[in-house]
Amino acid sequence: MAPPLVSRMFARSVASSTFTKCSRPQYLRLRAQKPAFAPAVRSFTASAKAWEKRYTEDHEWVELGEDGTTATIGISEYAAKALGDVVFVELPTADLEVTAGSSIGAVESVKSASDIMSPVSGVVLEANSVLEDKPATINKSPEADGWLAKIKVSAADEISALMDGEAYKKFTEEADDH
Repeated sequence: MAPPLVSRMFARSVASSTFTKCSRPQYLRLRAQKPAFAPAVRSFTASAKAWEKRYTEDHEWVELGEDGTTATIGISEYAAKALGDVVFVELPTADLEVTAGSSIGAVESVKSASDIMSPVSGVVLEANSVLEDKPATINKSPEADGWLAKIKVSAADEISALMDGEAYKKFTEEADDH
């Protein structure tokens, strides 16, 4: 005796859905668990301006560190491009007392040479010794790895008197127009 038509259709339906379920990958929705320890988020909105990079008309930059007394200085990207391939850098020595606007070293390229003027007053803490062996670092990364010196600033208000990035960009665009 043959099974009734309804029973055969039901058997195919079950077999078909079982095969489909077994052959298809199953996706599970997993919830990301919250970490047991979430680090505190620090907000520097009030002091972010104090650490902003500033520029001089001589194309040096200065950036005040988080401690508020140590500044990193170097030459701007604009100056590095104008100089061309840097072949030698004369760096300041540690413990050298400097005043804003005084020469603290020199940068020589295949095109020309230029004095490095300190944008701030203070005492040199260290010079970027990488530049002694690889002066071309200034061309590759003048405002990061190509920094020249770190200075313990004696008058932080000198930094706020310098140009911010937007004002410096305008300054260099006007210089290019002339």
